[in-house]
Amino acid sequence: MRAPVSTYRLQIRPGFDLYAAASLVPYLRRLGVDWVYLSPILTAEPGSDHGYDVTDFSAVDPARGGAAGLQALSDAAHAAGLGVLVDIVPNHMGVATPANNRWWWSLLAEGRGSRYAEAFDVDWAAAGGRIRLPVLGDGPDELDRLELVRGTGPGSAGVELRYYDHRFPVAEGTAGDGATARQVHDRQHYELVSWRRADAELNYRRFFGVNSLAGVRVEVPWVFEESHAEIRRWFAEGLVDGLRIDHPDGLADPAGYLDRLHGLTGGAYVLVEKILEPGEQLPGRWRCQGTTGYDALAEVDRLFTDPDGCRELTAAAQPVPWPRMIHGTKRAIADGLLHSEVQRLVRLVPASAGLAPELAADALAELLACFPVYRSYLPDDGAGYLAEAAVAARIHRPDLAPALAALLPLLDPGATLTELAVRFQQTSGMVMAKGVEDTAFYRYTRLTSLNEVGADPSVDALDPFGLHAALIRRQQDQPLAMTALTTHDTKRSEDTRARISTLSEEPQLWLQHLQRLDNAAPLGHRPFADLLWQALLGAWPLDPERAHAYALKAAREAGDVTRWTEPDEDFEKKLAAAVEAAFGDTGVAAVLEELAGRLRQAGWTNSLAAKLVQLAMPGVPDVYQGTEFWDHSLVDPDNRRPVDFDARSQVLAQLDAGTGPVPGIDAGAAAKLLVVSRTLRLRRDRPGLFTGYEAVAASGPAADHVFGFDRGGAVALATRLPLRLARDGGWRDTAVVLPPGRWRDELTSRAFAGGTLAVSEVFAQLPVALLAREDA
Repeated sequence: MRAPVSTYRLQIRPGFDLYAAASLVPYLRRLGVDWVYLSPILTAEPGSDHGYDVTDFSAVDPARGGAAGLQALSDAAHAAGLGVLVDIVPNHMGVATPANNRWWWSLLAEGRGSRYAEAFDVDWAAAGGRIRLPVLGDGPDELDRLELVRGTGPGSAGVELRYYDHRFPVAEGTAGDGATARQVHDRQHYELVSWRRADAELNYRRFFGVNSLAGVRVEVPWVFEESHAEIRRWFAEGLVDGLRIDHPDGLADPAGYLDRLHGLTGGAYVLVEKILEPGEQLPGRWRCQGTTGYDALAEVDRLFTDPDGCRELTAAAQPVPWPRMIHGTKRAIADGLLHSEVQRLVRLVPASAGLAPELAADALAELLACFPVYRSYLPDDGAGYLAEAAVAARIHRPDLAPALAALLPLLDPGATLTELAVRFQQTSGMVMAKGVEDTAFYRYTRLTSLNEVGADPSVDALDPFGLHAALIRRQQDQPLAMTALTTHDTKRSEDTRARISTLSEEPQLWLQHLQRLDNAAPLGHRPFADLLWQALLGAWPLDPERAHAYALKAAREAGDVTRWTEPDEDFEKKLAAAVEAAFGDTGVAAVLEELAGRLRQAGWTNSLAAKLVQLAMPGVPDVYQGTEFWDHSLVDPDNRRPVDFDARSQVLAQLDAGTGPVPGIDAGAAAKLLVVSRTLRLRRDRPGLFTGYEAVAASGPAADHVFGFDRGGAVALATRLPLRLARDGGWRDTAVVLPPGRWRDELTSRAFAGGTLAVSEVFAQLPVALLAREDA
């Protein structure tokens, strides 16, 4: 199996297609990248910038360059010695525009008679055997707005039903007799209903709560084959070298899927987009090389937070304890956004259980709210998590004890799983994702750099010993798993988080400025004000459009004052005014600029340190597009903005010319590009220096502020908690001990001899160092 040394993630979209990616290969090669890592490239909804709404599994998206574009990218990458890793989406398809998805169109036109009825995850027993489509508005007679028009969709029967811009097929034999559009609608295999009925009454599995992404039953052999025929071609023709699997937790049988994929790819390199809770391990029998690195991100970030300051911020914010908060948000999701999914579970509870539907729904929702990880993988893994959830549910709701006792044997029936047991596992991950990532992360606001995908915000810091232990385990157990600091899913980019994390070193400074900001632009909701001003500080300076978009999304995701489905106009006006004040009120802008100015240098120090650790530590490091420069992005779509690669290429050429001094840590971002390029090149060109892991010993009054490790000839040294370091008097006589030999700092070209080195000397030009053993 060929495995990458490093990857570089590119967001392939109509505005930056596969041909554009191919033209970027020379720059990526100079940067030191080993593999190109592509977002989904199969045909997606027109205009999709992310590609996760695949409408046609059989072809590379023409809007993204098509098959010829993939060939061009593959040829360019392989000619330059780079591999190609592609993100694929087996769990769901995009169905926002039925005519663009022939599988879904066939299903709607032919119902259970369609060959694709087996491909989609539909509960035909519900809704009288019709598929409920939540597209109608709130008017009392919305179905009277339907029109019969000449059909143009795939396999059209001559006419279509249209509701504004929505188009739907008409089944053979159901029109042409003079019936009205509404009467024709009533004869179809689908039922158009109000969008408000989706959360309680849908009868097809969705991706989380997204109605336009319909779950696919990839566990069915022919569905796997047809949905992966194009992917099989990629490997048969040598176009692609590895895969990233999106959302395996949505699959009925993730382990079985990975087994089949292993055969299809010939045992190629495969990663899974899987979130692991603290202490959780990837299931042992999964045929993959590891996760896409959210767990690594959480570990690295916490090295750069001050636990003492976190305690002060917690005391000031007085948040609801994290376990209690997420129990509440998950229960609200199970009772609200994902109630359709809970009701489907209820319909699978056998009558022999003796549970009324309302009681079964209550008990199942409570178990989902109490589930401690995203999901179990029965019958192989996770029975203990189900038992743990049951104990927690009994504590929260003693009245449900008899119902829980009746449900547990049904949810873990042993070696042969029932449909109820399988679907409960698929549902628990949905509840966790929506209740935690997309709700609680916007409410638990004492230090928002900790609120990141794959992380537990209640775990506020990791000391050097703790991170060393984690990295030794990573080297032993998953040396080929990916590591990441920024992804297309991160709530805040690595540099935004790095600056926010400095607030843990200056908690009182932050609390004073937060009070000034809240007084000047009051929201009437202190927790959200905390989140908002931290976000703007972390991304400052940014343009108003980005700030407004983030603020509105964050407030509606938090859902405790305003919601997507029920906007609170008064609060949203206050929110818009507060954001506007950041740009139009000189007093508010001055507070932000003053604070950003005081923290900017420490934030950049954190950024360089975290990047060096991530790139040099065990695992396969990924660089998200553009983050070789400072990148102060916020949540998507902000983190998917176009990247100026020409500027990065020019600065890299200047660094490589070697005619100037070591770049300073300033807005120019050359220092970060230096760290990224030199570390990636060293890993690629001298892999023998990265085969092990040992902690580098530090001594002296500031020993706690240096973190270092030896990968077997490459030593990474990084500064941590720079503000506290400065307050305490700097490095003084702090030292580190290197193995004997001759060492060269790849960042500054300075030479060092092994033995005891003064940290102040090592960090004389930069707050990080990458020492390569010259006589290795």
